[in-house]
Amino acid sequence: MARTITVKGIGNVSTRPDFVILTMKLEAKDKEYDKAMELAAKQLEQLNASLTAIGFEKESVKTTNFHVDTDYDSHKDKLGNYQRVFSGFVCRHNLKLSFDFDMKRLSQTLAAIATCLAQPELSIAFTVKDPTAVNDALLREATINAKKKAELLCEASGVTLGQLLTIDYNWGELNIYSDTRYDLAEDCLMALPTSAPSIDIEPDDIDVRDTATFVWEIV
Repeated sequence: MARTITVKGIGNVSTRPDFVILTMKLEAKDKEYDKAMELAAKQLEQLNASLTAIGFEKESVKTTNFHVDTDYDSHKDKLGNYQRVFSGFVCRHNLKLSFDFDMKRLSQTLAAIATCLAQPELSIAFTVKDPTAVNDALLREATINAKKKAELLCEASGVTLGQLLTIDYNWGELNIYSDTRYDLAEDCLMALPTSAPSIDIEPDDIDVRDTATFVWEIV
């Protein structure tokens, strides 16, 4: 039976965020379906107008989810029992705007959205423009780490590291986002002047880790 050594390689990469993902949520509601859809279309038109006015292409705003549903309120009847009463149609539209990280550009974008009558709900995330490069670096680090440990173990044990037999790796999606939170309450957003000064923050570096398992022959 062939002798083998199994080693888990660990890759760690720390990188600076260079990309911003701005997530926006719009909600339109009306008792009539057609009017709810018209309002949703108007909200999107208003949002696009605010963003194109500061240089974004219309195609920069991407839809990530579009959902239309019925909505109900709960009312108490004469007997004290709660009944579901139809209140209208709700159109929920989730959108995404991505651009290179620049605090002045981010502040300008927030100020533009603040003037938009659509009043979207916002969330801001800092990430990297090229996640593939981070994934590649992690795999290289994990491979180097595993081989170094395997060679050290073999040397200490008085044996020789032989041929690589298998590699086991789970191709899961990594969370390549900074832990830095940039929160702006809705009432603060609506009060934001178009010429508001920007604060030159530096988002925390993104620390990611991945592993792979290697099996070598021992000779």
